[in-house]
Amino acid sequence: MSLIKSFPYQLYLVISEADCKGRNFLEVAEQAILGGVDIIQLREKKASDVDFLEKAIRLKEITDKYGIPLIINDNAFVAREIDAFGIHVGNNDTQPTVLRENSLKNKMIGYSIEYLTQLENQETKVSDYLGVSPVFRTGTKTDTVTEWGLEGLMKIRKLTEKPLVAIGNIHLRNAKAVMEAGADCIAVVSEICSAGNPQKAAFNLKNEILK
Repeated sequence: MSLIKSFPYQLYLVISEADCKGRNFLEVAEQAILGGVDIIQLREKKASDVDFLEKAIRLKEITDKYGIPLIINDNAFVAREIDAFGIHVGNNDTQPTVLRENSLKNKMIGYSIEYLTQLENQETKVSDYLGVSPVFRTGTKTDTVTEWGLEGLMKIRKLTEKPLVAIGNIHLRNAKAVMEAGADCIAVVSEICSAGNPQKAAFNLKNEILK
């Protein structure tokens, strides 16, 4: 069973150094927190464990300063080393059931949903939240299977009580519709990482969610 009893997060930033396009990703993250981001995931798919770990340590100093949970994308080694709040995995990553058996057993585990049949498996059962990925196709993640759309998100909402984190080309103009379709939280990458003013971008998104 999942261990986290509540999911009080509404604005979720997924960040990497590359997504910040030459800007200091730590500064972008801090500005996003000041703007209203509730939780941050560090995703460094192409980084070595050493490089990933170094970035995670530096980012955790910032998230700890503001009391913001830090999630590590698909790297159990890094998540353990920095004592991250949790880890997020997909279909081709380490399974949540395996993570629950090791030193991450008491951490938050997020699990990406690409097929409806996943809602019936043991991996979903032991996960704390589900990533609906992608709601709309996006250039930041090219290995996706299903573009869920709002209808797909509504269908998933009817089939599970797990917290749903929606991700994939979500921005200021569609954030409210995504929440109304059943998401508990929206996750963004470029909407904040590529923004001229990350703090303002996060602030505007959070206000749109809270309307």
